[in-house]
Amino acid sequence: MKKSVLASMIGVVSLLVACSSPHTPAPPDTAIPSDTTPALGVVTYGTVNVSGVNVAYREAGAATAPTIVLLHGFPASSHQYRNLIPLLADRFHVIAPDYPGFGDSDSPAPTDYAYTFDNLAKTMEGFLGAKGISKFALYVHDYGAPVGWRVALNNPEAITALFIQNGIAYPDGISDALAPLQAYWQDKVAGEAGARGFLTLGSTKSLYVTGSRDPAKLSPDTWTLDQARLDRPGIDVLQLALFYDYQNNFAVFSQAQAFFRAKQPPTLIVWGEHDPLFLPAAAQAYSADLPGAQIHMLDAGHFALEDHVDDVAALMRRFADDTPSLR
Repeated sequence: MKKSVLASMIGVVSLLVACSSPHTPAPPDTAIPSDTTPALGVVTYGTVNVSGVNVAYREAGAATAPTIVLLHGFPASSHQYRNLIPLLADRFHVIAPDYPGFGDSDSPAPTDYAYTFDNLAKTMEGFLGAKGISKFALYVHDYGAPVGWRVALNNPEAITALFIQNGIAYPDGISDALAPLQAYWQDKVAGEAGARGFLTLGSTKSLYVTGSRDPAKLSPDTWTLDQARLDRPGIDVLQLALFYDYQNNFAVFSQAQAFFRAKQPPTLIVWGEHDPLFLPAAAQAYSADLPGAQIHMLDAGHFALEDHVDDVAALMRRFADDTPSLR
């Protein structure tokens, strides 16, 4: 009798241990997922080698969905889109590369890589080709505009739509804050000290906080990360090269305007109206060549996504509802 009870207790304990074991097989009617494809809102990271330069990028969404290529500004990287990408990935294939010299991409010496906007655009075209992306909307911000316009001019049939955030294509609305850069173009030696002012922590932080209605809500990680990358050895030289080359963008802006007039791409403009660099007139200037463009002024500064990302994502989704090329 005692042996029988003992045997029963041992059996019960064994059953409980088996059921609680992490190695216990699932019951036959329990599905075990085998697909390791990331969920649509999950951002993945990678690099693509383009002519010897490793280009880092972040990406989310189904590859079969309409693609939006996000081109970042100065002195940022694809990190500036970290909050926007998950808000779009259920509906779009979203991909954001880092230019050479920025973010997690390689930073070859200027002797090995020409730091011009022509060459940045060439690298971005090589990146898109390597990723097999042949049709895409462009989201451009700051430096992303002159890079993006070159990509569009070289691939006019690839462009499905434009999203423009504080990125210029006209001389209108350029503020006096950029006077040191203009002085650098006039005299490279005498103007270098003023141009270097844009590489300081004070300047980097100002681009984020100026124009924000509640700077306390802005993460200091943004300007801290950007500045840490600017302070890497040798980065100042390549950044100065891009500062000096920026003057060559104005000829490309004229070509971009002709592209706008001829192609009339569906265009959504979201603009931080308190941007210390590019004033509201810079946004309104697009109306001359893109009369159908939607223009939305945001109560924000240069990096409007830091405090208005939900607004921007909602505007983009609503715009896509009415844009066949984005469906």
